[in-house]
Amino acid sequence: MIKNRRALGGAILVLTLMVGTGAGTATAYDLPGGDGTADARADDHARLRAILHRLTTVDGGPGALIETRDRRGRTVLTDGVANVRNGAPIRGDSRFRIGSITKTFVATVVLQLAGERRVALDAPVEDYLPGVVRGHGNDGRRITVRQLLQHTSGLPDFLAHLRPQDIVADPLAHRDPRDLVDMALAHHPDFEPGTGWRYSSTGYLLAGMIIERVTGRDYGEEVRRRVIEPLGLHATYVPGTDPRIPGPHPRGYVRPGEDASLKDITAISPTAGGAAGEMISSGRDLNRFFDALIQGRLLYPAELREMQRTRPTGSDDGRRYGLGMESRPLPCGGVYWGHTGDFPGFETAGGATAQGRRASIMVNLGPGSSDAQSDDMRAALETALCADRPGT
Repeated sequence: MIKNRRALGGAILVLTLMVGTGAGTATAYDLPGGDGTADARADDHARLRAILHRLTTVDGGPGALIETRDRRGRTVLTDGVANVRNGAPIRGDSRFRIGSITKTFVATVVLQLAGERRVALDAPVEDYLPGVVRGHGNDGRRITVRQLLQHTSGLPDFLAHLRPQDIVADPLAHRDPRDLVDMALAHHPDFEPGTGWRYSSTGYLLAGMIIERVTGRDYGEEVRRRVIEPLGLHATYVPGTDPRIPGPHPRGYVRPGEDASLKDITAISPTAGGAAGEMISSGRDLNRFFDALIQGRLLYPAELREMQRTRPTGSDDGRRYGLGMESRPLPCGGVYWGHTGDFPGFETAGGATAQGRRASIMVNLGPGSSDAQSDDMRAALETALCADRPGT
């Protein structure tokens, strides 16, 4: 369901500006569409290029991409390489694994079902998944759908018990979502439902199961029917069991140890993330998705308000979490809405403002080798989202 649908296509004149070649240099693709000046765009690009270059040098990422959209148009900036073996540059139309940004898509479908009165946010999980959440103090009769989406359920995170080295050692291994949930439920809850906040991907595996129980269709099919196809997100996929990334994409890398060489993990079973983190997308598609969501084209007003009703996460940067989407303050004032994502091979982040600015960023190393990578990715995102502000 899309409300107040606007035209999403149309021809556009593309001006391509090549700035340098090879690793360690940046390529910018400008797609004009507004009334800004060339000097302002150049200043914005220079700031972003400096951060991207830091990501691929100081922070150790092979390559990086950021795609932005504001009143001046659309811009793609890249730095570094897509493939460390042959030095191929990052393509501007690259597709990549988006990790936990999947959660925003899943929460959107659950909230659409809430708007259709097919799911009640404050109903217990037991109503939809009888007997699934039990044991070691975990009780689906006391945990609500809302708490799953907002990470206030207290359920242990299955990713805290699925060892990264096991994924790297056997990346093509199939993992059943029920088995991952049971892995988490073998441990005691982190806190009583509703009394705290702690990020838990287990809740989104359960949200995917709820979608399937309510609709009779795989959660990925509902994401396709309700979000991907209506928005024309041609580079966005719910891969299921397919380990490939279709279309143009960089190689994805992990660093198994602090001093270890990069390991190519591009081919990996998406079942390691499932409804909590398996999706593939592109910068352009993520920007279109976040903008449509925030502008109210995917949810009724009441459900969008529920999604944006946030609570503190305890983060010192002011991050607050709603239902599958978080808000962060911008250094230029106001907030942006979005999500971050990690999946073996990639780290991603995306967000948008109510004023129509949006940006998405990817580094083809994930999880990041240090906190500096995540910090610089956030800095790039915030720089892009502030770039169109007068006086910035």
